[in-house]
Amino acid sequence: MSTLYVSPHPDAFPSLRALIAARYGEAGEGPGWGGAHPRICLQPPPTSRTPFPPPRLPALEQGPGGLWVWGATAVAQLLWPAGLGGPGGSRAAVLVQQWVSYADTELIPAACGATLPALGLRSSAQDPQAVLGALGRALSPLEEWLRLHTYLAGEAPTLADLAAVTALLLPFRYVLDPPARRIWNNVTRWFVTCVRQPEFRAVLGEVVLYSGARPLSHQPGPEAPALPKTAAQLKKEAKKREKLEKFQQKQKIQQQQPPPGEKKPKPEKREKRDPGVITYDLPTPPGEKKDVSGPMPDSYSPRYVEAAWYPWWEQQGFFKPEYGRPNVSAANPRGVFMMCIPPPNVTGSLHLGHALTNAIQDSLTRWHRMRGETTLWNPGCDHAGIATQVVVEKKLWREQGLSRHQLGREAFLQEVWKWKEDPGTSADLSLSASRKGDRIYHQLKKLGSSLDWDRACFTMDPKLSAAVTEAFVRLHEEGIIYRSTRLVNWSCTLNSAISDIEVDKKELTGRTLLSVPGYKEKVEFGVLVSFAYKVQGSDSDEEVVVATTRIETMLGDVAVAVHPKDTRYQHLKGKNVIHPFLSRSLPIVFDEFVDMDFGTGAVKITPAHDQNDYEVGQRHGLEAISIMDSRGALINVPPPFLGLPRFEARKAVLVALKERGLFRGIEDNPMVVPLCNRSKDVVEPLLRPQWYVRCGEMAQAASAAVTRGDLRILPEAHQRTWHAWMDNIREWCISRQLWWGHRIPAYFVTVSDPAVPPGEDPDGRYWVSGRNEAEAREKAAKEFGVSPDKISLQQDEDVLDTWFSSGLFPLSILGWPNQSEDLSVFYPGTLLETGHDILFFWVARMVMLGLKLTGRLPFREVYLHAIVRDAHGRKMSKSLGNVIDPLDVIYGISLQGLHNQLLNSNLDPSEVEKAKEGQKADFPAGIPECGTDALRFGLCAYMSQGRDINLDVNRILGYRHFCNKLWNATKFALRGLGKGFVPSPTSQPGGHESLVDRWIRSRLTEAVRLSNQGFQAYDFPAVTTAQYSFWLYELCDVYLECLKPVLNGVDQVAAECARQTLYTCLDVGLRLLSPFMPFVTEELFQRLPRRMPQAPPSLCVTPYPEPSECSWKDPEAEAALELALSITRAVRSLRADYNLTRIRPDCFLEVADEATGALASAVSGYVQALASAGVVAVLALGAPAPQGCAVALASDRCSIHLQLQGLVDPARELGKLQAKRVEAQRQAQRLRERRAASGYPVKVPLEVQEADEAKLQQTEAELRKVDEAIALFQKML
Repeated sequence: MSTLYVSPHPDAFPSLRALIAARYGEAGEGPGWGGAHPRICLQPPPTSRTPFPPPRLPALEQGPGGLWVWGATAVAQLLWPAGLGGPGGSRAAVLVQQWVSYADTELIPAACGATLPALGLRSSAQDPQAVLGALGRALSPLEEWLRLHTYLAGEAPTLADLAAVTALLLPFRYVLDPPARRIWNNVTRWFVTCVRQPEFRAVLGEVVLYSGARPLSHQPGPEAPALPKTAAQLKKEAKKREKLEKFQQKQKIQQQQPPPGEKKPKPEKREKRDPGVITYDLPTPPGEKKDVSGPMPDSYSPRYVEAAWYPWWEQQGFFKPEYGRPNVSAANPRGVFMMCIPPPNVTGSLHLGHALTNAIQDSLTRWHRMRGETTLWNPGCDHAGIATQVVVEKKLWREQGLSRHQLGREAFLQEVWKWKEDPGTSADLSLSASRKGDRIYHQLKKLGSSLDWDRACFTMDPKLSAAVTEAFVRLHEEGIIYRSTRLVNWSCTLNSAISDIEVDKKELTGRTLLSVPGYKEKVEFGVLVSFAYKVQGSDSDEEVVVATTRIETMLGDVAVAVHPKDTRYQHLKGKNVIHPFLSRSLPIVFDEFVDMDFGTGAVKITPAHDQNDYEVGQRHGLEAISIMDSRGALINVPPPFLGLPRFEARKAVLVALKERGLFRGIEDNPMVVPLCNRSKDVVEPLLRPQWYVRCGEMAQAASAAVTRGDLRILPEAHQRTWHAWMDNIREWCISRQLWWGHRIPAYFVTVSDPAVPPGEDPDGRYWVSGRNEAEAREKAAKEFGVSPDKISLQQDEDVLDTWFSSGLFPLSILGWPNQSEDLSVFYPGTLLETGHDILFFWVARMVMLGLKLTGRLPFREVYLHAIVRDAHGRKMSKSLGNVIDPLDVIYGISLQGLHNQLLNSNLDPSEVEKAKEGQKADFPAGIPECGTDALRFGLCAYMSQGRDINLDVNRILGYRHFCNKLWNATKFALRGLGKGFVPSPTSQPGGHESLVDRWIRSRLTEAVRLSNQGFQAYDFPAVTTAQYSFWLYELCDVYLECLKPVLNGVDQVAAECARQTLYTCLDVGLRLLSPFMPFVTEELFQRLPRRMPQAPPSLCVTPYPEPSECSWKDPEAEAALELALSITRAVRSLRADYNLTRIRPDCFLEVADEATGALASAVSGYVQALASAGVVAVLALGAPAPQGCAVALASDRCSIHLQLQGLVDPARELGKLQAKRVEAQRQAQRLRERRAASGYPVKVPLEVQEADEAKLQQTEAELRKVDEAIALFQKML
């Protein structure tokens, strides 16, 4: 068996790294050698078994006398091969290896240097601020990377995260106090996320972050003696001390010298701080255009940028389909785009899932509008039957001490409308849905949603209510809607049937006590109770044992079922069992639904309270006896059970069975408990007469529409789900026992004629529907052949399922069934965009009802986006504290502010504390101000993750920095253009453009192509990536840098061409970004001069760039600049290798042929600007490079020689390189021995072998590079 030797010291982070890797290996594919998991030994290995030299901990021995591996990096990789993130050599694996190397070479030295002196484990010869500064420099790349990433490589922890987290354990435990952690906010968030993973927690326990108060001394335990330093280490430390002493002496002398002349000493350089929130304070009445005539603020501020634009857009009518045309019916060769919003609940408040929906929908709407299409995005709000009634009932009880039944239906509905219209009545709930300033519409406007607010509608509005009535009556007349008594999901607390989507399924692993509304004590679930039924007429006292998780329902049993092939019960055919509490016997029926292998193979049958039992009862003609009323109290049962609440009856039945000697046992049983997501009550299956919709034929038509291609569902993977649902659809219960909602337009008929027998509720013949009572009366009189005066009608008290009115939304908002201009133009719609979780509940029902009522689909395409989860992959839940208001991301909020929101919610106190802990873990410093544009752009960029999005709010902050980059780039560009700049009438090049001008136009052409292509394919990450890359990596990083010497030069023709090209980049680039970032692009666009006087007034109605407009693809210029960028990257790499950060070394280019030489000469000026090089010269073919140059390859046709002579200390560099060479040789030798070990090709997984080969190749390449550098410096001595 293999053994892992680790240090027992709690701060021995290399050993902790190996132990955590072992945990991941246990949970995953296992260790890399394919054997069993190693045993852990908390001491050094016996010297008799160790190789020479003794291995440092952690060390891994693969079986007695087997291969030894030591060092945290090698051991961790062997224990957790899947932690590489992919096969060796893959992009993911390379990224992991790069971060592991960074942790080993940069983070560990910096972390130890900052921490060990603070703990008294090493005397620091350096200034404490200096070592903390070194730690800060090591953390900077991490902080920058983690702005846009949850983990270092991929969407889950890898070896990269393991190496970096364990390297930083000491600083986070002992050095980085709360102020420091606020500086390194992204690193802290990532660190906390990692150490909370189960594998980390199993080894580290609860990691307590440094509070700022340290004990006076911290000495290592006896089991962790200080390791003796080598001679090389002692020599190195002596040199450091000597340098430090010289530096301190020099500083002391400088401080003693008086300032020369009258010059004042320079003020101490202060740390650059965030300028804070900049606001727009100019007086601008709502609806007036924002004043942008003044200078741009120094930095980007979301509050300044986003002020005043939206009211102006709305006032100008830019969001209306009529804008720019006489009416919506006017012919438009560009076509029509129509989409309706998924109507949010009137009681609700938008969260980040809604924000994703609206970011996608608004970007699409703005893109279509900018393309010139007649565009309508129709807003609306859903009446949310159950949710609204619950809110108002609670309010009524709290304020007046009345129930809705005490108030009466009409008075209660008046209270609901009063609550709905009056924002003050619901201020405590933050759930106002008034006509003016309601929270949902306010949030939508702050998100920049370009909805036509004049067409906003509410599902209880008269226009929409008329459509609901019309649809019900038509479908009832056709027999599609019918009355039937069936089992429904029943909430005893709400006293209503509920839909499947309103049922949460709570999984239990065994016995669990749950809180149930209306019960003081918790109720037991997750157990299986066995009891016996005695066989009637048996002389041997024979019995049949059955088991149930709901023992109280045995009072409604009408039979016992066994499998027809079960030999244990064949002799009981035709016999009965005796019910112990009721005066009836129960037949033993034989049915194939019974699982012979579960329990005793005998099952109790309760048709009125279980769906499977109901179907068995139908097959065998069994009576369905309901034993619960609508409140959950027992009926149709004998005393002492009569009238008991259902879960009190559960205890009573169990006691009674024990008293009669029929109890046979109880055991834990994994089960799923259905809970009402509104009331948290346990859902009961109850038999109730309800209205149902026959869905079979409508579902077939909806399925066929997708098969034919008339309706496209994207991504196409969801089509399989669509067909599965349509093929297995069940009848749809549309009755709800509520008062708030669309009252069912159906009437029960009583006929005052002795020739007509009285009817019963389930008999559909005694029900008629009508658009009003008079119409219903005429129908009833005709049906029963009597005069209308003999007809009495009683309208159904129930209301329709909210999904029924929502399913009519694309029709009802346009005025159906009445003909209107909007209905003729905008139906069918173009697109329905929503989350994939309501594909069946809403999308399918819209398609079925649309096809049935109009013969046409309600839309031609359905795009389903991913579901938003938190950074840990958890579902958004108020009790977890991870439900985030988009406005809190836009404006920022403190941790205390998040806590205060919980206090104003309806969570239980225990849930509030749990949610606070979740908020504290995820947002220790609150949520920073990100702005609307960053939020929208970030959400759309996240779409690449697939089915679900693990959203890290802090990652959105990285896109605020992108906004700042846009701001600064435009500010620089406007200075470069100058006040008198006049753009040319067209964007076409003038013919005198430089190579870099042609290149940036070519890259802009590609960005335009990818953006349009991505929007057409709903590939939002492709669009965001193309636009981000153009602005950041091409325009800012390359073109603007190359432009600086041109704009400051003497060649006016070149400067004017550059200015025109720069203006084109800004103009087109801002238009490209506008659908995602409407505020910052409008702000910057309004500061640009216009090409033509009659240009559109706003960016949101300016034409979107299209490939036909931007057709400047230039392969020749791209090839030339690619060479320049390759040279630049190589020069920057060499400068970093030799720490030439403040020096501009000369650069000599060695080329393989004249063509490459000519190209290199053409781009040498760009290289000089981009690489901060001195002279950039192309060597003649065959000419040698000057002595003392470092060499790197730019391409297979061009090498770079960077002049180092006189810039570096050769002797010092040689010492560093010799040490590096020894370490690389040792690593390479260890890898060769490992790969040469017996059984390696067979025992070691292929991906580990590939990783070893890639690591060996990388190490050998490093060795060659080191040898070349050694040879270079030896020549310089």
